[in-house]
Amino acid sequence: MSDSEQNRFTARASRYARVGANVGGVAARIAGGMLMGRSSDGDRRNAAALTAALGGLKGPLMKVAQLLATIPEAVPAEYAEELRKLQSEAPPMGWTFVKRRMIAELGPDWQTRFAEFEKEPAAAASLGQVHRATTLDGRKLACKLQYPDMESAVEADLSQLDLLFSIHRRMSNVIDTREIKLEISDRIREELDYTREASHARLYADVLAQEPLVRVPQVETSLSTRRLLSLEWLEGEKMLNFTSEDEAVRNRLATAMFKAWWHPFSHVGIIHGDPHLGNYTVFRDEQGQPGGINLLDYGCIRIFPPSFVGGVIDLYRGLLEGDEARVVHAYEVWGFKKLNRELIDILSIWARFIFGPLLDDRVRTIADGVSPGEYGRKEAFKVHQALKEKGPVTIPREFVFMDRAAIGLGGVFLHLGARLNFHTLFNAEIADFSVDKVAEAQAKALARAGL
Repeated sequence: MSDSEQNRFTARASRYARVGANVGGVAARIAGGMLMGRSSDGDRRNAAALTAALGGLKGPLMKVAQLLATIPEAVPAEYAEELRKLQSEAPPMGWTFVKRRMIAELGPDWQTRFAEFEKEPAAAASLGQVHRATTLDGRKLACKLQYPDMESAVEADLSQLDLLFSIHRRMSNVIDTREIKLEISDRIREELDYTREASHARLYADVLAQEPLVRVPQVETSLSTRRLLSLEWLEGEKMLNFTSEDEAVRNRLATAMFKAWWHPFSHVGIIHGDPHLGNYTVFRDEQGQPGGINLLDYGCIRIFPPSFVGGVIDLYRGLLEGDEARVVHAYEVWGFKKLNRELIDILSIWARFIFGPLLDDRVRTIADGVSPGEYGRKEAFKVHQALKEKGPVTIPREFVFMDRAAIGLGGVFLHLGARLNFHTLFNAEIADFSVDKVAEAQAKALARAGL
């Protein structure tokens, strides 16, 4: 075994030990509590302990926990509430480590390839950190540098993902989480490949090229590798800074969000699977007014088969027209198995919630009278209670990030307090929809992006 292989093995073994001790200890407490009988107080205490254990670890497993918190009923409500508190912030690498990592990516003369490279990171997250830089010809960049040995950390953390799902299985077996685990594992592994993320950024720049409300950063290919991604620095302000602006401004930003999400999905079959407020900033136009949004992060992009997109549109139109056969067909296309009358009715509780604003031809908020923290919780509870009697159900893997992203997008609309006719916006996006058109457009767009 070479020195580098030994180092990776040692790092992974250390990670296994820490993850197993921290999370496994909480799982053991939960198992003991099950023998004595569950209580809401006990669940809250154990949920807080699990959050503390994960927060202490930082890194990929914390990112997985955050994902689970946003997928309705993937974990019990008490746990989801605590896991939402986790912040995707890791201690930044010091300058000495940054220099070593940059040498590994661009060579010993890496600093001569920049006019400026700021020593302090502008942001630090679970898999890497971002530094502001300037090219030799004066262009501003955001350089995302991956932390060392992230592959080992990810594999160690994903190997322990069963522990998190075992918590759910001990409390409830109405949702079969096997496909959820596979989907999360694949997407997290993809996020390690910054070459792929660069292609995702090119893909979105292509698909949204004619959309003035959304800006996508250009990739600086000569300063990017599999572990370093250099993108154009887009000036912008935090979305939350605009929640008290005039309704017209808030509606404009919400419309930009809608188009940034639904246009790529309905035309090319792709979604931005992480609609977190931190992944968007607001740019100002030439008059200094809020003009639209900058779409910043392309690690969590989901590319769907065109047939799946067709299933989404079929479900929408089936619900809109009361066409039950079309609704059933949509669920089958999505990959739900062993469908019967009761299960279809249960799934449609959730479908009507997700599609509700799109079905309602009027100006409205995304969910009248519901706070961002409560968005979807009542409907998820209804589904969970119904599945206790009629389940279990296996969630198809394509559904996981589609569902998560829809909830996250709705949360942004709620924060903005936007009032729009979502029905009109959606129907404009699907006016000339066909599966064949999506298949053709997707193939061309993926080829242009190098995917």
